[in-house]
Amino acid sequence: MRNLEQLTNTIQQTNQYFLLQAQKQVNTSLTLRNWVIGFYILEYEQSGKDRADYGSGLYKAIAERLAQNGIKSIRERHLYLCKDFYLAYPQILRTVSAETAPSNGKDPDLNTLLTQLSFSHFIELLKAENGIKRRFYEVEAIRNNWSVRTLKRAIESLLCERTGLSTDKSATLNEFDKQPDGLPEALFRNTYLLEFLGLEDKTPYTESNLEERIISNLQYFLLELGRGFCFEHRQRRITFDNRHYRIDLVFYHRILKCHVLLDLKIGEFDHADAGQMNMYLNYYKENESHNGDNPPIGIVLCSGKNEALIKYATMGLPHSIFVSKYLVNLPSEEELLRIVYNEKFK
Repeated sequence: MRNLEQLTNTIQQTNQYFLLQAQKQVNTSLTLRNWVIGFYILEYEQSGKDRADYGSGLYKAIAERLAQNGIKSIRERHLYLCKDFYLAYPQILRTVSAETAPSNGKDPDLNTLLTQLSFSHFIELLKAENGIKRRFYEVEAIRNNWSVRTLKRAIESLLCERTGLSTDKSATLNEFDKQPDGLPEALFRNTYLLEFLGLEDKTPYTESNLEERIISNLQYFLLELGRGFCFEHRQRRITFDNRHYRIDLVFYHRILKCHVLLDLKIGEFDHADAGQMNMYLNYYKENESHNGDNPPIGIVLCSGKNEALIKYATMGLPHSIFVSKYLVNLPSEEELLRIVYNEKFK
């Protein structure tokens, strides 16, 4: 070492490296511990001689006995998660028995899963509806080094389904990775899945039909919109010199602290839609905003869109306008499998 500063920096980097390695080993050990606990619980439920004595109170009884023995960190809910984890990943037995088998071409390598993902990641992965979707999120989480928070956002925003429905799958994934949490771009989706409305692709329907279906299924629509949306108005009328306009749906977003105006369109996005929405936003900013409110945001929800047209139609406007596409059908299982395979072997 040429000087003390260089020596100090080298020691600091070395310390950081080995602390990180130690943390990874601890995370892997805790994940394996939780898997083994789940295995023991399931085995007991299937063959324990006194299992009937506890019935539905089994997990509570285990947690209480562990606490009496000084293990207070393993609570009832954690025991349920351990069992679910074991059921979702029975193949981890190969790792527990010392040697990890090679990848079978469909699942990410088990050793990679255990060393790159924490148990908190696995808790989020358990929320995926089936094994195909779970494998998609496993691959993406490892490939992009996702934090637990980012993985949770991906699952909650149905990234797997959106990728399956997109004509440009790489662009959909890249767009997601570019969006940090907490910004409007992360909270408003590029595509909304409206399958719960029961609309058929080939059945003609009007904007009024679409609005009626949304209002009738408002709870599901709010869940699809994402966190923070509070419903305020339907067909909110604004008037200029006795000429009336109606905003289809109005929400207030408690996280962004602003109004969100939603305009429903049956056809593809047109440049006039941006001008109309900008007028709505100007009105709301001047007449409906209160102290502490941020400027309103508009969403034009349409059945199709041209990205170049959107770019030039919204460029230079003083307000945030998002043009989102709605979909009434989900991708097939075969399509999801193909996406998982392609992503894994990129």
